[in-house]
Amino acid sequence: MKRRTHLSLLAITAEGLLSRLSFGVIGFALPLYARQLGLSFTQIGILVSLNSAVALLFKPLLGWAGDRFGLKRTFLSSIALRSLVSFLLVLATGPLALFVIRGLYGVSMALRDPSANGLIAGHGGKKSVASAFAWYQTGRQIAGSVSKALAGVLLAATASNYLLVFFLAFVLSVLPIIIVALFVMEPQPQSSPATEPEPPSPRQSAPAVARRKTSVLPFVGFGFLVAGTAEMLSGLFPVIATEYAHLSKAQAGIIYTVSTLAAICSGPVFGWLADKVSGKLVFLVRSMANILSSALYLIMPTYAGIAMARTADDVGKAAFRPAWGALMARISATDKNHRARTMSWLSMGEDAGGVAAPVLAGLLWNLWGIAALMAARIALAIVTEIYAFSIERGAFTGNRPLIEDTAVPGRVLAITRE
Repeated sequence: MKRRTHLSLLAITAEGLLSRLSFGVIGFALPLYARQLGLSFTQIGILVSLNSAVALLFKPLLGWAGDRFGLKRTFLSSIALRSLVSFLLVLATGPLALFVIRGLYGVSMALRDPSANGLIAGHGGKKSVASAFAWYQTGRQIAGSVSKALAGVLLAATASNYLLVFFLAFVLSVLPIIIVALFVMEPQPQSSPATEPEPPSPRQSAPAVARRKTSVLPFVGFGFLVAGTAEMLSGLFPVIATEYAHLSKAQAGIIYTVSTLAAICSGPVFGWLADKVSGKLVFLVRSMANILSSALYLIMPTYAGIAMARTADDVGKAAFRPAWGALMARISATDKNHRARTMSWLSMGEDAGGVAAPVLAGLLWNLWGIAALMAARIALAIVTEIYAFSIERGAFTGNRPLIEDTAVPGRVLAITRE
């Protein structure tokens, strides 16, 4: 059984790597193809962000589907839908088709994220779930970096034949379907006093049960704040590097490579720390990385300063993923019959932060300059830590602890009942 669990985790990680490789190629080529079809920069911006908006809209409903039909089945369906999206791009010859296909991609994301997170949480085990999320994220980061270079090579080799590039991406997207179908198994629920809530007694009031079911909401807010600080500068970095720090595009590209390598190397380390030492410590590293990078962007607008700032940002993101994944696993373990639905709400908060923060960043820079942007980001990181402290103290979720931090005996995680 243990061997099958490890094989399932390995297959899920392979799916993440191959799917990101396929859609990384599409992500690179699609804006260029849209421009060739005559779309404006504003229209391209809407096209690129449409999938995230659709995913936010559908996640609660499709999280229910994961609980109703099984995590593996919905995970497999989401990968098949993503593969169909790749194939439809081969047939897309007009702007309207691109928007429809991008919307379908958002539906596949809404179906995939809760089931993927639920499968990792179900197979990861209490003592190594953060490491499982860390390796999964590391595989996706590696593929994300490789896919950009692969897309450039394919476009050059095919003389910018976008439809042929999309077809090659489709072929690549079929492989994860085979891997998941053959090697991923449905996780079996395992009861444990630390993770299973007691069934409500006849004396328990309806409001008390309702409070237990809605206790996930404070963590949705936490995911929103953490993802917001992490993703605030993602889309603006090329502009920061070239227009603010006056670096060349080649220098900016080298910084991307170095920071990505640092994140890839540090991800598994943070996963181990979250499992064996403390998840709260890893979350604190993420917050400190955001504050440090914001300060470096302001006081050292040089090649070295921008490189260190970008590296700190990517290392902070690498710290966030395993700690957040482990926290989602522990929260969703309180009701395993609705694990995918819980995951959908938690990841929806994370996605909303990733969508809203870059918009806020652009607005702040446009109105008051980059100093105001960085100051706001530092303030947001501090607010996030205060919010996390409030959750830990039970300010939003009550005072009776439900799950202890297994990494440090006696230390209580910010998850409470009633």
